[in-house]
Amino acid sequence: MRNAGPIESPTDPFASVPLPTSATSRKPRIEGLPPGVSRDIFGGVQDAPQATAKGQDGGSLPPVATPAQPWPVNEGKVDPPIPPAPVFGLPGQQDRPPALLDPDPPRRGRLLPAILVLVVMAAVLAYLVPAVMMSGSVLRGTRVGGVDIGGLTMTQAADKLRAELAARLSKPVAVDIAGKRETIQPDEAGLELDVVGTINQAPSGFPSPVEVWRGLTGTTELEPKVTVDASQLTRTVEGLAEAYDKAPREGRVAFRELRPVAAEPQDGALLDREDAVRVITDAFLHARGSAALTIRPAKPQTTVADVTAAKAEALQAIAAPLTLAIDGKRAELSPSAIAAHLTYVSDGKGGLAPQFDAKAALAGVESSLIDESQAPRDATYEIVNGKPELVPARAGRGVDDRQLARDVARVITGDGPRVIPVKLDTVRPEVATSEVKDLGITANVGEFTTTFDCCQPRAINIQRMAAQLDGRLVKPGETFSLNAAVGERTREKGYVEAGQIVGGRMVNIVGGGVSQFATTMYNAVFFAGFDDVEHVPMDYYAARYPAGRDVALLYPDLDLKWRNDSDHGVLIKATTTGTSVTVTLWGTKRYDRIQALESPKRAFTPFRRETSSAPGCLPVTGQQGFTIDVTRVFYKGGEEVRRDRKLTTKYRPQAQVTCTVSTGTN
Repeated sequence: MRNAGPIESPTDPFASVPLPTSATSRKPRIEGLPPGVSRDIFGGVQDAPQATAKGQDGGSLPPVATPAQPWPVNEGKVDPPIPPAPVFGLPGQQDRPPALLDPDPPRRGRLLPAILVLVVMAAVLAYLVPAVMMSGSVLRGTRVGGVDIGGLTMTQAADKLRAELAARLSKPVAVDIAGKRETIQPDEAGLELDVVGTINQAPSGFPSPVEVWRGLTGTTELEPKVTVDASQLTRTVEGLAEAYDKAPREGRVAFRELRPVAAEPQDGALLDREDAVRVITDAFLHARGSAALTIRPAKPQTTVADVTAAKAEALQAIAAPLTLAIDGKRAELSPSAIAAHLTYVSDGKGGLAPQFDAKAALAGVESSLIDESQAPRDATYEIVNGKPELVPARAGRGVDDRQLARDVARVITGDGPRVIPVKLDTVRPEVATSEVKDLGITANVGEFTTTFDCCQPRAINIQRMAAQLDGRLVKPGETFSLNAAVGERTREKGYVEAGQIVGGRMVNIVGGGVSQFATTMYNAVFFAGFDDVEHVPMDYYAARYPAGRDVALLYPDLDLKWRNDSDHGVLIKATTTGTSVTVTLWGTKRYDRIQALESPKRAFTPFRRETSSAPGCLPVTGQQGFTIDVTRVFYKGGEEVRRDRKLTTKYRPQAQVTCTVSTGTN
């Protein structure tokens, strides 16, 4: 070979083999091997092209061996080389491809969720920690009428409200009535702080996030729940009305012996009861401290002219006697008898009309017209030797007193003869024997007695009511009403004016004191075992009555009603002495014994002291208030067979009233 120098054998057979220039090279390139060195030393290389080289002398060189595959893998596929493990923090590492640096997401992507979790946990802890501390108590910052009850248990909050708030609400209300001032105490209005209802308004238990925030940063103001007992306040207003009412007086003509005496009509003034209840209630609930009550005028229906005309007619009425005639028999009503039973009263239409009490007038003359043995008689019972005996009814003959009253009114206003023909007819008894003989009235089933001071006006009223009810029968299933049986207590019925507590005030009313008769009857009914339908306890405790078993009676509002729930009739016997009244009920005994279980007296309240110089002032002894429970228990055969629902009575403290007499000074 021309210009070819000698071939030097290299000391390193690989010195002439260049290294790969890229990390991604797949096959090493081997060039310029020295003569006599075969490529096979690197491994066989398939499919390498066969080349023939010429030597220097023109001869042929050995064929070039096929390049070898040093790291054969799956046929047709070559996996990428495994990169070396990264070394964090080494210089130049940032130049490596991201996929080879870190397979995890970027740091910013991991940090944001972590921050959110921490924020949520902090918020939850910020709520839960104070919430747990506040749970089980009234929410902090809660105030009722200026009293802070936040953070207290329900019991502690109730005690604090009773101690601090109840005292503030116990302020009385001053009422103005026609220029005069009266004081209404909270107990007279039935005012009570509803502690439970008030506290139930307060947030408690496990607080919500909003409540926690309010408890930490603000306050919760609550209005105290205060109730007014409408029935109690109505009775108090009724007591005020009795003292201030001036009912209009209708014109009237009556006789004083044989001289007609006229009473001219007069205007009246009445307390507006409904308005008074509303105004006083509003004053207490809004702590106003004062209220003005309305007195409304009341006009009579009759006029002075009506009275003048009636007076002239009255003189004509007694100008001559009246003669009653029947079958040749005559009885005369003298002018004195006519005058004693004749009055001119309002007819309800703006005029005056004669009113004649014929029944009372006949009492003295009817025997001249019929025999006493012919008079009718109602069936009843009489107690003979401690046992009831039936007195049969009897039909009789008599004068119709209602017809006679109409005839007298017609005759005395006319100019005709003053003879009134009367006719005796058969008069049937109002109560027949058949109605009472099989009622089973055989034994004393209930009896009670109360006492009173002798010779007082109230004693007359008690005795009068007993006389009206003695001998009355109550049939099986019938409900007895004391007000319905007796009616309104009036002077015409024999009642007189006496003191009675009405709405917390001692006032003089016609029929005062009859609550004692109602109390006596109630206890007889209690121990006889009959149903209590309606009764209202007295406002104040009186030692002469059993605690929790007294009754207030006032026509027509306060009544005593009881039902004969037995299969037998009941006979009422009412007797009186100068200092006592007894009510005995006769029927068929159903129980061996009836017991009154009384709880100890509790919740004592002190009474206040007052002085009064008002006209007609009546002194009153102070009495503290208290609460008591009474339960009626029924026994038969030595065992308890029934008991009524517990009856709770709350007595108000009775103010001690001292009457003072004002004296003028010169």
